[in-house]
Amino acid sequence: MILDSKNRSFTLVEVLIGTFLILIVFLGIFGAYQLGFKVIGQSKNKITATAILNGEIEKIRNLPYESIGVKNQFPNGILESISTVVFNNVEYKIERRVDFVVDPADGIAIPNDTCPSDYKKAEIKVSWPGVLSGEIKASTDISPKNLAQECGTGGGILSVSVFNASGLMIPAPLIEIKDPATNQTLTTATPNEGKHYFSLSPTAYKVVVSKTGYSTERTYGTTEITIPENPHPLVLEGQLTETSFSIDKLSSFSINTLSPWGFDSFSDSFLDLNKISESTDVTVSGGEINLAKIDSQYQNSGYLISIPITPGNLIDWDKLSFNDTEPVGTQILYQILYLEGTDWILIPDTNLPGNSLGFGVSSVDLSSLNITTYSQLKIKGNLSTTDLTISSTLYDWQVSWINSEATPIFSVIFNLRGGKIIGKDAGENPVYKYSQNHTSNINGYLDILNLEWDSYTFSVNPATDLDLVSTDPSPQPIGLSPDTNLTVKLYLDSQNSLLVTIQNSETLEPIFSATVRLYNAGYDQIQYTNEKGQTYFIPLQPANYSLEIQAAGYSPTSTTVSVSGDLTKIITLPQIE
Repeated sequence: MILDSKNRSFTLVEVLIGTFLILIVFLGIFGAYQLGFKVIGQSKNKITATAILNGEIEKIRNLPYESIGVKNQFPNGILESISTVVFNNVEYKIERRVDFVVDPADGIAIPNDTCPSDYKKAEIKVSWPGVLSGEIKASTDISPKNLAQECGTGGGILSVSVFNASGLMIPAPLIEIKDPATNQTLTTATPNEGKHYFSLSPTAYKVVVSKTGYSTERTYGTTEITIPENPHPLVLEGQLTETSFSIDKLSSFSINTLSPWGFDSFSDSFLDLNKISESTDVTVSGGEINLAKIDSQYQNSGYLISIPITPGNLIDWDKLSFNDTEPVGTQILYQILYLEGTDWILIPDTNLPGNSLGFGVSSVDLSSLNITTYSQLKIKGNLSTTDLTISSTLYDWQVSWINSEATPIFSVIFNLRGGKIIGKDAGENPVYKYSQNHTSNINGYLDILNLEWDSYTFSVNPATDLDLVSTDPSPQPIGLSPDTNLTVKLYLDSQNSLLVTIQNSETLEPIFSATVRLYNAGYDQIQYTNEKGQTYFIPLQPANYSLEIQAAGYSPTSTTVSVSGDLTKIITLPQIE
């Protein structure tokens, strides 16, 4: 069908698309016009400011040498520090600064160079406000016509040298000369060679030395520190005052707050045979150990033995625990074996009372075992029944131990103090340049940035019931070189603590990021488990506490614990079906 073009109409979508395209075109044109007006306006303001700037420079060049200076400053002259002028309805701010320049080329050793203030440098800045704000700067050097003018300036010379930690000059440091009373910056310099001579009126000055990415050093007055190590230098008439500073690239610490011990375990929930070294007349099926069946009847006895349990960095054995059901007429007894020569034999009752008969109640304390003699263990489970129609069932077993693999400690408050002293207080006690408290995060970690190279000492307040038992690296103080990131481990302990491990009740795998709340009338703390399913509460007071545990996908649970000394507790959570 052919449509008559005269009668054709537009759909709403076509109208919207057309309108959108037109808007894009006109907005682009409007933006270009707006940008053009801005460029023209900015250029106009800059041209006017440049004319003002050139006029100021020419006016200064035509002044008598003795008159070139800012009123009530050094050198003193007839120039205003700040003034304003209006052109084309725009107010321009004019800022003036004049400094003496000491040129080392003709010597600065007083009294050999009796007139060290060789010439003047005038700096002018013109700025304007508003949407099209900006500024321009210029400077000019003015030399005296004769020796009489050069020597008529008065004042003295302050020499400032800036070194790094190796004693080498720092290129282009920022040197600020300030009024000690007002902290107003009087003059600055960034000498390429790291040393600058300032011609100043006779008085004391505050000096601050810095550089981007470097440490900062400064002088101090007696109003800040009773006996400053580096006091404000005093410039005397006709004399050279020399001072030096040492700065270098900033460094950092990466801090780990840890316990000096950790907790680990061997476990088997019997989902397969991988952790069983030997078995007789038992079956493994669906996470259960049962007596084997022959002709629909269970065997009257059987056993299984775990693979060797060989902990690394062992400090102490902890306990044997198990989970089973024993119907009437059935029994499971557990024993612990150790390696003697090439044979695995029972640990004698003299070292583990009751082991020869076997243990029927979980859990079994293994902490008295000598770790040298008993560095490896095996678990043996003996199943038996007097009714061949039923069998006991073993669901899982576990042996835990204490090792030297540290556990993170959360939210530890510690003090970091540098060795550099900036003076002494009224009691002649040292005042340290750096001394601050820090707190590790919920992962027991903290980065401390922008530190000066120094020798640092870590400490904790004894009132927190925490003891800093060691550091790595060790010993203290710990040296921090320039431009370095150093990892430091702080090992802390207390008289009472609780290490909680949260596991899946079926697989005994650790549960990450479980919420663990420990509380009583005087304590309430919530923490989260790490990748090992563990969280460490420290320090604690000897007391009874309530524990509440929650994890996504698991049924929550609660229990109570009695804390005295270093306590470990394993809690299992069932998954929600």
